[in-house]
Amino acid sequence: MTRRTDIDVRPVTEAEFPDWNRALNTGFLQPPAVAAEQLEARRLQFVPGRLLGAFDGDRCVATFRSFDQEITAVGGALVQADAISNVTVTATHRRRGLLTRMMARDLAAAKDRGDVVATLIAAEYPIYGRYGFGPATTMTEWTVDVPRARLDPRWAAPEDGGRIDLVDGEDVRKLGPELHERLRRAQPGAVSRADLWWQARTGAVNLSGLPWTEPCYALYRSADGQVEGLASYRADDHWGDAKQPLNTATVDWLLAVTPGAERALWRYLCSIDWVQTVKSGWRAPDDLLPHLLPDPRAARITTQADWLWVRILDVVRALESRAYEGRGSLVLEVVDRGGPAGGRWRLEAGPDGASCVPTTESAHLVLDVGELATLWLGDESAVRLAALGRVREERAGAARVADALLRTSRRPWCPDMF
Repeated sequence: MTRRTDIDVRPVTEAEFPDWNRALNTGFLQPPAVAAEQLEARRLQFVPGRLLGAFDGDRCVATFRSFDQEITAVGGALVQADAISNVTVTATHRRRGLLTRMMARDLAAAKDRGDVVATLIAAEYPIYGRYGFGPATTMTEWTVDVPRARLDPRWAAPEDGGRIDLVDGEDVRKLGPELHERLRRAQPGAVSRADLWWQARTGAVNLSGLPWTEPCYALYRSADGQVEGLASYRADDHWGDAKQPLNTATVDWLLAVTPGAERALWRYLCSIDWVQTVKSGWRAPDDLLPHLLPDPRAARITTQADWLWVRILDVVRALESRAYEGRGSLVLEVVDRGGPAGGRWRLEAGPDGASCVPTTESAHLVLDVGELATLWLGDESAVRLAALGRVREERAGAARVADALLRTSRRPWCPDMF
């Protein structure tokens, strides 16, 4: 076994990029060989210094990539984030501290750049808490039994005067980014999308190496012609005995900036001939979907899990960037062993803004930096975390004060996988 000190963790060069991709595919249980076309597409993601690898001799045995991102805080402020992805350690080199070394290097660079938080989507729950990350949003997937939903089978168009048109990938690349921009500025937990995201989701660029099959795209325009919703979906071809259609429509993603657009798109998806089942894709846990149906029980939850994880790098800027509906003050003692966010902070917040400053006052709440991240977007309850032993009250009632300040009326949601 190679000693830990003999494995070099460093930024990946362009010459090492093919080997890094081979390790990436291996780590995600994909065929190791990377086709030339796929490799060239992935080079669009290559940013010098933002791809890290662990090398045992000249072979890459661990991968790590980060990139610039914005995340929407409560109230709509866009916060600079260090987005982390493509994390793997080859099975032959586990338990040697390679991820710890790559993570420490990346987070230190993010802090130096002035990033406020780091973000990731965790494939496995237990890994990232030890690096100061906490689950900050949840996702839910519903499976809709269309016949049970009791929708009017005579439906043909939105009742609000809007219309739904099927469009192609070129239309999506033109209209989608502006629609998403409107959505993410109003949705806490949403993240920015680069142009490459739209190219990859419409077949203009193939990052996966798998054969591209174009989905269907449904566009909703309001009565005055404004684009307010867009969905990507696919359908299978499954028939039962006696020529009975049993097809399933699976939503890749659905964006809607008004309730009317959301209602119209779900109604359209549940009205497609032959479709008996609709799978919603990754939605917000308080999505409107079930209660848009006459029988909400027709939509059963098939997946519910943590989604976006956040790591606070700058407590002051993170807490001052978000909005607060209530008014109050808290002294937070944040525990961040060896990290940049530890300390004691006094938060004074209200509808007109917030101030967060270091203090020597006695703490009201003591919590790990990962728990602060869990509370930051407003989805979790400090009272609940206290009951779980993950937040400690030093002043009676402090957890209720935290909830009154931090919790939001609608739950945060991140529509993206990255």
